[in-house]
Amino acid sequence: MVTYTRHGKAFDSLDFIEIEERGQDIAKMIEERTGAGNDFLGWLDYASRLTERDIEDIAKTADYIRHNYDALAVVGIGGSYLGARAAIEAIKGFFPDDGFEIIYVGNTLSSTYTNQVINHLSRKKFAINVISKSGTTTEPAVAFRLLKELLIEKYGKEYARKAIFATTDRAKGALKSEAVKEGYKTFVIPDDVGGRFSVITPVGLLPIACAGIDIRAFIKGVRDGEKDYSDHDYKKNPAYNYAANRYLLHKQAKFSTEMFVSYEIQEKMIEEWLKQLFDESEGKDGKALLCASGVFTTDLHSMGQFIQDGSPVLFETIIKETQPILDVTVPSDVDNLDNLNYLAGRKLSYINDKAYIATLDAHTSSHSPANVIEIEKMDAYNLGNLFYFFFRATAYSAYLLGVNPFNQPGVEIYKSNMFKLLGKPGYENK
Repeated sequence: MVTYTRHGKAFDSLDFIEIEERGQDIAKMIEERTGAGNDFLGWLDYASRLTERDIEDIAKTADYIRHNYDALAVVGIGGSYLGARAAIEAIKGFFPDDGFEIIYVGNTLSSTYTNQVINHLSRKKFAINVISKSGTTTEPAVAFRLLKELLIEKYGKEYARKAIFATTDRAKGALKSEAVKEGYKTFVIPDDVGGRFSVITPVGLLPIACAGIDIRAFIKGVRDGEKDYSDHDYKKNPAYNYAANRYLLHKQAKFSTEMFVSYEIQEKMIEEWLKQLFDESEGKDGKALLCASGVFTTDLHSMGQFIQDGSPVLFETIIKETQPILDVTVPSDVDNLDNLNYLAGRKLSYINDKAYIATLDAHTSSHSPANVIEIEKMDAYNLGNLFYFFFRATAYSAYLLGVNPFNQPGVEIYKSNMFKLLGKPGYENK
C-alpha cells in the first residue's frame, strides 16, 4: 500500500467541504458502477477475476517467446504499450542483463525511427506482439504490416504465423479476423477495460512477462490494491485523498499544471503513462489540469529555475521509493582533483535521497506544493499496487470534475482530418 503525504503551504488554505459533501457519493458511484462511462469500470476487479488458467497461459506463452526468440516487437500505441513499457523499464531498467530485447514500434509515424527498427530487427530472430482492439489504428497497423512482411521475407509465412501473437478484441475487428484466418495465438482485450487502464490485462501482462518480470506478484499487487483503495472515506483512502487534493489545488488554489516527478530516470515512462491516464480521462469540456513530467535531478538543470522562480502554475506529484533496485558507491581518490572525497564511501542512493529532500524543501518553500506518493521499492508487486492506486484516483478525480473518465471524444477529431487528407475511403466528404 502506498503512503501519501502533502507538502507546502498551499494545502493549508484548501477547503474540503465540497469533498465532504460529494466524496462519499462519488466513491459509491464508482463502487456500484452507476456513473458516466460505467461500462468501462471492469478494471475495478479485473485482477481478482483473472483465473490461474489465464495467468498460466500468459506465463507459458512468455516463456516460449523468451526461449525461442532474441527479441519481441511490441506493436501498439497509447494504452496498448505505455503501461507495459513503463513497468518493464521501471523494474528492469534500460540495460537488462538477460539478453532478451523488447522493442516498441507502432507508437509513432516517424519514418526514421520505424526504418531503424526494421533494420535492427532484420538482424534478430524476433517475435511480434501486436496489440489493437480494432486492428485498424493507423500507427500500429502500418508497423504491423511492415514487420509481418519482414518476418515472411526472412522465414516464410508458416514461420511468421507462429511468431505473431495478437492481443485484440474477443470477437470482432480486423486484427481478430486476421488472427483467426492465419492462426495466430491470441489474447483478449476485455470489453469493459479501456486502453489506458489495460496494463493489468494481457495488453500489459504478456510484454511484462516476456521481460522476465513476475506477473503473479504484479497481479497480487493489483488485487491488494482493490482492497487498499476501496474505502469510501477519502480521509482513509490514500487514492481518493490524493485525488481530492489535486482537484482542490486546481479549483481553489488555481494551479493549472500537475508535474509528475521521479528521481529515477528509468521511471520516466511511468510519468508518460500517467499523463495519458489523467489527461485523456479528465481533459474534456474545457476542464482539468494539464499533466507534465520531469525526472529529477536531471530536469532540475533545465526546468528547475522555472519551478523555483517562474510563474506559480504548477504543483508536483512525486513518486518516491525508499529502496533502490541497484546501487553504487562513490570511491575515494588520492588526488581528489574533483573535490568529491567528502562523498567517498557514500551510496549514490544516499546522495539522490538528499537531493530529493533538498529539492522538496526548496520548491515547497517557494510556490510549488507537492504530493508525495511513496512505495517501498519498485518491484512487480509494488508497481501493480501503484498502478491500481492511480486507477482509483483518476476515476474519483474525473467524477469530481463532472466528466466521463472513460471516453476520449477529442482524440477522434485529428484522426478524421488525417484520414480525409490521406484519402481513406469513407472520409472524402467529412
